[in-house]
Amino acid sequence: MAEQESGGSAEEVVSRAFVIQKRNYAEMNYWLVKQEPSSYSFDDLLKDKKTDWTGVRNYQARNNLREMKKGDQVLFYHSGDEKQIVGLAEVSRTEFPDPTDAAWVAVEIKSRSRLAKNVTLAEVKSNKKLQEIGLIKNSRLSVVGLKKEEFDLILKLSDS
Repeated sequence: MAEQESGGSAEEVVSRAFVIQKRNYAEMNYWLVKQEPSSYSFDDLLKDKKTDWTGVRNYQARNNLREMKKGDQVLFYHSGDEKQIVGLAEVSRTEFPDPTDAAWVAVEIKSRSRLAKNVTLAEVKSNKKLQEIGLIKNSRLSVVGLKKEEFDLILKLSDS
């Protein structure tokens, strides 16, 4: 009776859970990181090739850093006066203790390319399909997750 209610034996259920977990782990995630260009710009990242993303002191943003996996794609947003998405990066090292404060975490990102055209905050806000992204909904966060569709749409906007 237990096998029918649970959908299979304990071994089958564990095996299915492992496959689901493995499949979810293998999926790529998409992110947007925000930085004041006077502190560290995308040009700095292009020159340095890679950098440790340190100094995040918000619990939700920290949790987002913990979710990042090697190979995840990252949009780089210039905050402050610029307010625009300017480049594409990639997670090159998963979480490790933040060297500026070991109670927090950091990740390493590497530069990929500058966007063909910067995508302004005004453009993001005016696009109905982007109304739910963290850049708008949770504008104080420096690290926000994106859905693949949102990421792809921003890249498409950068080509126009």
